[in-house]
Amino acid sequence: MLNKEECLQIIASQRTDEIVITTMGMAVPWARISTHPLDYASVGSAMGHAADLALGIALARPDKKVVVLNGDGSMLMCLGTLVTITGLKTPPINYLLFVCDNGTYEVTGNQPVPRNADFSWTTIAKGAGFQNVYEIDDVDFLKSDLHKIWKQVGPTFVNLKIAQAHEPPPDRWGSFQYPYLQESIATSTHKLRKTLSEL
Repeated sequence: MLNKEECLQIIASQRTDEIVITTMGMAVPWARISTHPLDYASVGSAMGHAADLALGIALARPDKKVVVLNGDGSMLMCLGTLVTITGLKTPPINYLLFVCDNGTYEVTGNQPVPRNADFSWTTIAKGAGFQNVYEIDDVDFLKSDLHKIWKQVGPTFVNLKIAQAHEPPPDRWGSFQYPYLQESIATSTHKLRKTLSEL
């Protein structure tokens, strides 16, 4: 089982100029380690839409890798995104989706995510049509192989088996002193678009 913060540190060490979309339980921990202008927190609006927001960005900017740090609860809320990605005539090769899987809706109180004993994110991803699918529960493997996964032609799906944590709900109303949570989602969106237009 992986530690979420350690995973995010490893991912951050791999990152150069990629767009990184975070949501729910990933937003605040990522903000503690990154203040990159291409960070975007998909919080403060409808839950579960980080993966499809990132898909739109990946299609609009095929020259930029887009990395999604999603939760398992958020991914379940928008499963149709997976088949939308792979069902495109030209799936985005610049799309890298991490599902950080701790089995709970962490930010609302760690209620269990509905699943049976045979539930498998890798089975779902492969069934949806992803060619590059990984399940990682060992930090040494993540450290040694992330650079290979990162460079693969996507779309790529990575299930990170992380331990339960107790992240509070992220918000944009001043509770967290991180730049990308100090603005409205509209302002953040305009800033990201402006930054991308200048690249």
